[in-house]
Amino acid sequence: MGICISTASFEIHAIDYGHENLVHYEDNNNNNGANGNQQVIGSVYSQQGGKGLNQDSAILYQGYGVENGVFSGVFDGHGENGQIVSKLVMNKLPSLLLKHILSLPKITSPKQNVKEVDESVKNKNFNKWKEACLSSFKVVDKDIKSLEKLDFSCSGTTAVVAIRQDDDLIIANLGDSRAVLGRKTDEGTIEAVQLTTDLKPSLPSEAERIRNCGGRVLALEKEAHIQRVWLPYEDAPGLAMSRAFGDFMLKNYGIISRPDVSYHHLSPNDQFLVLASDGVWDVLSNDQVVSIVCSTNDGSTVAKALVEASIDAWKMKFPNSKRDDSTAICLFLQ
Repeated sequence: MGICISTASFEIHAIDYGHENLVHYEDNNNNNGANGNQQVIGSVYSQQGGKGLNQDSAILYQGYGVENGVFSGVFDGHGENGQIVSKLVMNKLPSLLLKHILSLPKITSPKQNVKEVDESVKNKNFNKWKEACLSSFKVVDKDIKSLEKLDFSCSGTTAVVAIRQDDDLIIANLGDSRAVLGRKTDEGTIEAVQLTTDLKPSLPSEAERIRNCGGRVLALEKEAHIQRVWLPYEDAPGLAMSRAFGDFMLKNYGIISRPDVSYHHLSPNDQFLVLASDGVWDVLSNDQVVSIVCSTNDGSTVAKALVEASIDAWKMKFPNSKRDDSTAICLFLQ
């Protein structure tokens, strides 16, 4: 599925609104190689599970904001209209964030090369992007709610977003998708560094917020290992995450669309970043994912290798259950 950009409105529009749920967009005006050719900086892949339509969406946007800028995001939809929510967020969020950033004053470094000054500029840049993320997530959630012809009371999507601007990496996380960094150690091996926290009802701080808002957090007897969110006086809807776009039935009971936003300064040791839905993380550990990336020779097929490995793992670990949708992005940082 292709997309086009309107610089006047900052909108990203899907050219094909069919069943395609992946976008790999390359801004040739911003991101050129030494000879004017586009450099491959990552891969994206998704595979439908055994529960019906693939409700995951993902975008890898090269040339985002600055010459080597990248916007990458994985959105794991759920509920009757989850695939609609995930596609809507995928198509709207990148342009909305960029529009917000471009409306803010540009931060420049003083001429003197002082470490304290550099740190100050980094902090200001991060705060600018954090403000943009918090505002944009809020606006997108409001826009979803305004679509009166569709019911999103029990439908929604997670979001894990990574924005690269030169050596700055901003992560915004909503729900239980995950971002993991592959970093070279002093011994020359690649270690896994988890950059996000899985925002589930089992997390004490998340459960406390939900209960303080009147929601209930408990697990069903048949799946005692999965904490879910329920209405105060009704055994519905049983959401397995604590933050999401949509899911408006629970928005008054502790489910929020405010992301966790964090910052990572990229170093030469940071080799790659993996974003994936829980269809991958439920069956593969962080270390296994990093090992698969390192053992895949063709960088353009890494995301596919990760998803296929997760499918094999699902068959081994849960042979009698319906497999979840699995989606991954691998972004190379060097």
